[in-house]
Amino acid sequence: MKYMTSAEIREKYLSFFEEKGCKRWPSSSLIPDDPSLLLTSAGMVQFKPYFLQQKHLEAPYIGTTTVQKCVRTNDIEIIGTTGRHQSFFEMLGNFSFGEYFKEEMCAWAYEFSTEVLGLPADRLYFTVFLDDDETIEIWKKLGVPDDHISRLGEEDNFWRAGPTGPCGPCSEIYFDQGEEFGCGSPDCAPGCDCDRFLEYWNCVFTQYDGQEDGTLKPLPKKNIDTGMGLERMAAIMQGVQSNYETDVLRSLVAVGEKLTGTVYGEDPAADLSLRIMADHSRAVAFMIADGILPSNEGRGYVLRRLLRRAVMKGHLLGLDKPFLNDYVDEIVNLMGHVYPEIVDNRQLMGRIILSEEERFGANLRQGRAFLDDALAKLEGTVLPGDQAFTLHDTYGFPVEVTRELCEERGIQVDMDGFGVCMEEQRNRARAANTKDAEAAWSTYGGVMAEILEAVGPTEFVGYTKNDADARVLAIVKDGQQVDALAAGEEGRVVLDVTPFYAEKGGQIGDAGVLAKNDALAAVLDTKEPEKGLIAHSVKMLEDAPEGRIQVGDTVRAAIDVPRRERIRRNHTATHILHWALREVLGDHVKQAGSLVAENRLRFDFTHFEAMTAEQIAEVERLANQKVMENHAVRAYETSLASAREAGVMALFGEKYGEFVRVLDIEGFSQELCGGTHVSATSEIGFIKVTSESSVGANLRRIEAVTSFDALAYMNRVEAELKETAEELRVPLFDVGERTAANMKQLKELQGKLKRNRQTVADDGITKLVDSAAAAKGGYPVIIGRLGEADAGQMRNGWDVLRARMAAPGAAVLAGEKDGTPILLAAGTPEAVAAGFDAGAVIKAISSNIKGGGGGKAAMAQAGGKDASGIDAALDAAREMLL
Repeated sequence: MKYMTSAEIREKYLSFFEEKGCKRWPSSSLIPDDPSLLLTSAGMVQFKPYFLQQKHLEAPYIGTTTVQKCVRTNDIEIIGTTGRHQSFFEMLGNFSFGEYFKEEMCAWAYEFSTEVLGLPADRLYFTVFLDDDETIEIWKKLGVPDDHISRLGEEDNFWRAGPTGPCGPCSEIYFDQGEEFGCGSPDCAPGCDCDRFLEYWNCVFTQYDGQEDGTLKPLPKKNIDTGMGLERMAAIMQGVQSNYETDVLRSLVAVGEKLTGTVYGEDPAADLSLRIMADHSRAVAFMIADGILPSNEGRGYVLRRLLRRAVMKGHLLGLDKPFLNDYVDEIVNLMGHVYPEIVDNRQLMGRIILSEEERFGANLRQGRAFLDDALAKLEGTVLPGDQAFTLHDTYGFPVEVTRELCEERGIQVDMDGFGVCMEEQRNRARAANTKDAEAAWSTYGGVMAEILEAVGPTEFVGYTKNDADARVLAIVKDGQQVDALAAGEEGRVVLDVTPFYAEKGGQIGDAGVLAKNDALAAVLDTKEPEKGLIAHSVKMLEDAPEGRIQVGDTVRAAIDVPRRERIRRNHTATHILHWALREVLGDHVKQAGSLVAENRLRFDFTHFEAMTAEQIAEVERLANQKVMENHAVRAYETSLASAREAGVMALFGEKYGEFVRVLDIEGFSQELCGGTHVSATSEIGFIKVTSESSVGANLRRIEAVTSFDALAYMNRVEAELKETAEELRVPLFDVGERTAANMKQLKELQGKLKRNRQTVADDGITKLVDSAAAAKGGYPVIIGRLGEADAGQMRNGWDVLRARMAAPGAAVLAGEKDGTPILLAAGTPEAVAAGFDAGAVIKAISSNIKGGGGGKAAMAQAGGKDASGIDAALDAAREMLL
């Protein structure tokens, strides 16, 4: 066999299937379009719409071929322990959506293996499903001998998407690595757990539709779904026993060798760490390049776990400073020509990785010390769950990291106890985060569900109308359905039709009125307690004391239009700011929450560091440029599939149904959004960013105002500036310069004052040193006041005195801070050996200051309530010691 690099294998595969009529397709993101998947873990993920006949390839293509970047972490604990498992890997694949099937696939697989890769035919073995006689005959026609074909059961050679749906047999191709890799059993064959027969290609023939009764119904169009692991194929072509010895991964292992001075192959424990660092660094780099940021949930948690596991292994090899970016440089060098996203996002990757490493590195050192101490005191072989939780909660240790560190020492972790602590924390968080409004609405949950079942969903007409005639379908007061609300009463009213927007998607609910001839109700808020049911929180006005609103009435429902207009301007502004943030900071920016009120807006987004003043200014400039350009704003409904195909951005955390509402700001922004918006960007008037802050790891928050609220904000800033200018007696735009000059002068004065105080303090220390007298035990002792000092300053004072005393001795010192007295007694080991006992001294004299305290023979202290007793306390010390 001819040696081939990973790059050569990758290109030969893609070119081969291109020549057969398949369209070369780029790898999709590690963030899958399929919401049921956490990460892209197979080549077929991006082609699901084609397999389902929702999309179709254009002629003349008969299929597709890809090299797909994948991440799988369901077996993270064994990554590195074998030579065949990685968290990140490349999957070579070719796919047919009804155009070619078994005969072509088997023939091409055989041709590619033997003619392109040059694998010896006598070392190839094939497995098929038990009753798949058709595939067996195909392999035989290609020249494969009977003793190189095995039948395996459903677990090995039958693929299913689920209990029902598309499924079919598969045929796997194995390479015989030789008897020296085998188990020695005469029955050794493909499917054996030993390393002799290495499976490198799986060809799935999706030809059935599995029914609920277990029967297999033939599909009208039969599909091909294949996968060849590039790393496994590289191991075969490069004649090595482990994927970690192939060109790409071995180069990354070499990075670890250089960083640590460790030689791969000399120490099994070190080798494991080197393999994990090499593998995990590659996964981390590609995940960040695709827009995944470290967090405590979902794919962000997977990323953080991989990164921290790599850092932990580095620490075990002596790396106590950030090092993962050395790996990223090599990854970009090795793979950047194939995956340009890791080149384009190199700066982003570097910043995020460095930030996470620094944060976790500090926690790791502290956590390791905590764990070492806990294990040293441990009786038995099980670490209590509450201690594992402390490592998780206080030091940021994923429990998996704690388990690995413990397992290295033969210790188990009480996972049940850990789970109890986690649940208690969740309960505390739920209780702490329950808002008053949510608590109030929760009392109506049951009754609102009953109302929805009885009357059906509310028709919302507020996108096009500000008012509408509506019929009252239900009224709720104090958690119970009632027939009517009288003057002065409060409750919730459900209508058949409403122009009132219910709070959701970050936009607050509408306010307004419900009116009929003899009654008027103020709508204070609007919510959606059950999906599709809109409830109006109302208070009956007392202007018409005889008036009532009751079930069955027809009312005029009218929103507060000026308030709605302010909300609309702010909501559209959040979309413009989202666009501007991505322009300035990068495509990793994603919405992570928002608040759209009538007087302000708040937008949370993914980003790894505080924005600079220049970045904020540029975001503001770009946003207002789009406002002034007066782009048309259009909202329309379409299917979710069509929206995704058009590249419409979905917002973080939102769940969408089959049909969605798209907000299209002409020329630059398309996002799914069900809120209310302006019809042209110029209606916003002006966007002013008021603050930027952190709301969690890799999450930032920007706040802003628009239109008249922006004007009011700027007027307030100007008024404050004018007032400051008058106080400083300078022109308006000289305030900054004068303030800086004043601050410089103030710092100089403060420094001078500090130096003067230090001079006085030094003089006081000198006098105390000179006042040392011989104690009864023969050692020198200083008894006196330190002046204004707290406990920390008292201890510092003793350190200075001890250093300046002519011989090792002791001291009894008194200080006072804000009227509170404090006593300190301390002695050197020599003084303690000669009979000095600080604890006994403090116990004897502290009553003079109406206080108490204690300590050890070398140091003790006491606080009190009566500073007038300090002199008496010092006199008592003199009498006791001198």
